[in-house]
Amino acid sequence: MNKTSQWNSVFTFVLAMIGLTIGIGNIWRFSYVLYSNGGGSFFVPYTIAILVMGIPFLILEYGLGFSFKKSFSNLMHSIRPEFEIIAWMLVLLVFIVVIYYMIILGWDLAYLLNSFNFGWGNDPASFFTNYVGGSSSSSLTTIIFPTLICTLILWGVFWIVSVKDVDKGIGKISTVLIPILFTIMIFVFIYAFTLPGFNVGITTLLTPNWSALLDIHVWLAAFGQIIFSLSIGQAMVYTYASYLPRNTKLTDEVLIVVITNSIYEIFIAFGVFSILGYMSMHSSIPMNELISQGTGLIFIVFPQIFNTMGMMGHVIAPLLFLSILFAGLTSSFALFEPLLSSLCDKFGWSRKKGVTILTIVACIGTVIFSTGISSYLVEIVDGFVNNFGILILIGVQAIIFGWFYGVEKVIPVLNEFSTFKVGKTWVFTLKYLLPIIIIGVWVFGIADLFLDQNPLELAAYAIITIIVVGLSVAFTKLKPKNS
Repeated sequence: MNKTSQWNSVFTFVLAMIGLTIGIGNIWRFSYVLYSNGGGSFFVPYTIAILVMGIPFLILEYGLGFSFKKSFSNLMHSIRPEFEIIAWMLVLLVFIVVIYYMIILGWDLAYLLNSFNFGWGNDPASFFTNYVGGSSSSSLTTIIFPTLICTLILWGVFWIVSVKDVDKGIGKISTVLIPILFTIMIFVFIYAFTLPGFNVGITTLLTPNWSALLDIHVWLAAFGQIIFSLSIGQAMVYTYASYLPRNTKLTDEVLIVVITNSIYEIFIAFGVFSILGYMSMHSSIPMNELISQGTGLIFIVFPQIFNTMGMMGHVIAPLLFLSILFAGLTSSFALFEPLLSSLCDKFGWSRKKGVTILTIVACIGTVIFSTGISSYLVEIVDGFVNNFGILILIGVQAIIFGWFYGVEKVIPVLNEFSTFKVGKTWVFTLKYLLPIIIIGVWVFGIADLFLDQNPLELAAYAIITIIVVGLSVAFTKLKPKNS
């Protein structure tokens, strides 16, 4: 599949990569992480995490994808056959992410459709619980039809785009959606900076707590944010890079993507807290009672704020939910690609056949995530898949590429056309620093993950593990079509 798929230009690839890294997490996660981990002082560990982990690992993934031009499972098999199962486990976990990621976009589409007339009413929390996301106390046998219908519509759009060759599908839509996304977000958050009380919000966000730099959890949060934000080690960047044409300045493009992503999420954090500052001044509610992350911020707090904005709220609300939809869709295409590429490469499927089969599987998964415990189930699966499964496999990759493959082999390819060169420092970082850092983040993450879990959560963990390990063993043992 990879031999025929290719971006028609480096510019298209860069836009697709920006679409990959800029997702809904930038909008609803980073501002909370920044605020709760020392405010302005958090930029110190954040910058170090980018330099020590984000840029080096992305450069490695660019180099490997560009060099091998094959699926991630094929790459791991070529290093050592026994490593192939690790690749299948990773791409299957990433595929699970895209299923519940699209559910969140289904919630967003429901809010987008209700944003023109504020269909959430005066109690957005009840609207979310009853009509969109459900709650942990709801029934697993109840279907939330607005969420199911909206998500299935998005899967239909997804299929139409993904079934085409990467350049004509993902590449073309990225060149349209990414500029629109940036335009909308700039408009929304520049308006936010004109709201009364915006300075209160930004001051609250940026007030530094220098003593936080002595807290190991703050540093772990910074490295966790970079893993989450840049999607490193999840086979997405590698897969996109495998479609690159010759004469590509690989490391230069890494820097462009990383800088763009960081500027975007910092700018969004300023905008989010400007709006929260306005709400605090307007309602006399203390800032610390408004600050939230994830679904609470986007689907409950923000609609409450839009309700107070008058006519301007009817403009800003649709634009915000539309921008979240665009950011999420461009990331979803990337999340889908690693498993698709690996299956097509091993079993000789056409892209259309692979996309169709995986979309049908994803739609079945969508029904499960559209039950009365939709938001609770997303939270459970997200915590396990990201903090336990994907994170440890990123650490394993760092060891495999550093010690079994030998990252030194990629240096000539990386430096051939690039302005920014890599060398011994880059090799040392990948072989020694990264495995220690990533496994450290993982250890602290699982300590929180498995603390005081209830039977439903443990059952979900067990089911995911059985499915992923079982399919990984099966895909590894099955003979490739062109063996």
